[in-house]
Amino acid sequence: MSRALTVAAVLLAAAGAAGADEGALEVHGQATYAYQAKPALHSPYEGQNSLRGARERGYTVTATMFLGARLPQGTELYLNPEVVQAVGFSGLHGLGGFANGEFQRGSGPELKLYRARLFLRHAWNLGGDLEEQASEANQVRTRYKAERLVLTLGNVSVLDVFDALDYSRDPRTQFMNWSSLTYGAWDYPADARGYTWGAALEYLSPGWQLRAGRFLVPVESNGLTLDRHFTQRYGDVAELEVPYRLGEHPAVVRALVFRNRVHAGAFGDALALGAATGATPDLTLVRRNQSKSGIGLSTQVEITPSLGAYARAGWNDGKTETFMFTEIDRSLSGGLLAKGDAWGRPQDSAGAAVYLNGLSGAHRSYLAAGGLGFFLGDGRLSYASERIFETFYSLGVARGAWVSLGYQRIANPGYNADRGPANFVGFRIHGEI
Repeated sequence: MSRALTVAAVLLAAAGAAGADEGALEVHGQATYAYQAKPALHSPYEGQNSLRGARERGYTVTATMFLGARLPQGTELYLNPEVVQAVGFSGLHGLGGFANGEFQRGSGPELKLYRARLFLRHAWNLGGDLEEQASEANQVRTRYKAERLVLTLGNVSVLDVFDALDYSRDPRTQFMNWSSLTYGAWDYPADARGYTWGAALEYLSPGWQLRAGRFLVPVESNGLTLDRHFTQRYGDVAELEVPYRLGEHPAVVRALVFRNRVHAGAFGDALALGAATGATPDLTLVRRNQSKSGIGLSTQVEITPSLGAYARAGWNDGKTETFMFTEIDRSLSGGLLAKGDAWGRPQDSAGAAVYLNGLSGAHRSYLAAGGLGFFLGDGRLSYASERIFETFYSLGVARGAWVSLGYQRIANPGYNADRGPANFVGFRIHGEI
């Protein structure tokens, strides 16, 4: 872990030395260390993919450089080298909503350096007033018209473009549970690290916004290698965003639809084969090209300049295995995020959120029969929805540096009423330039 912390400090220092030039080339950086502990929990039996009953500790270290260049004719180029080191709870098994959004499938105690993003953004200004855009991570200082078309093309996180809630999207500075990153039921296109290649086109205006994109999906469930046959296997997503006012409070509502075409196993097929052969159902034996579709609705409201609220609801058809995100087929979440201006500490923030995660009937039956998902598998199942409460306080200790304390309580971890509850306590150190 010391090597990871050293590399994180070097990347952050390099970004600081370069500075935010706010010219043709701009550089920013971030480094985050998150530590969590889980006390022992009630666990009468355990399967291959169970959250273990024993006491555990986990951590993540990430560091990222955000390199941006303003090119001619309204084009921007971005590159993000990133390092990660992590030890997850129970081998990253046994939960729908995992406790640390920085955990990556395939990461481990050895430091790994990789390219997180490499993409172009081009804006066609259509009309309206010019709006100043400040220099920040993956955004060069520039000016855009209020009405414009924007094309994003390359190696990105789909969450850079879609479901951009202000109050619940960044595990480095806000809520940490995976259920806080986006709709839990959206099996969004990504490799095991959370990134992919693709294209998104957005129409942006003060009155409404519409965006749509197609992205590559992994060759196999939660794998690193992406399938380049994007006409046969892909992840499609579209989103409509409309601003409104709730009384005197500015607000936004978003509606999202998605359809993934992947090489995956269906729970019904696995159950039928298991019944015919007298064996435990196994998704890996029935994989074929098939689709998963779903929807999401979300809203955010600025209650005061220092207090915001959000809510999300997501659903997918639940017929096939989780392929890219986590094992959640039904999701509902909401929370409050407060800035420290309200109590005289403008660099501080605090939040509280709740998440309710569920599974489809076919998914439940598969796990109850002893089947294994990528993340879940207690050997049997006494089904109950996974219910999570999360709260945190982030203390600004210097310019660009914060220390946070956090707590999460997860009832029915892995949707099993026989297990838990599980408690997670931890702290987070985050710096950015």
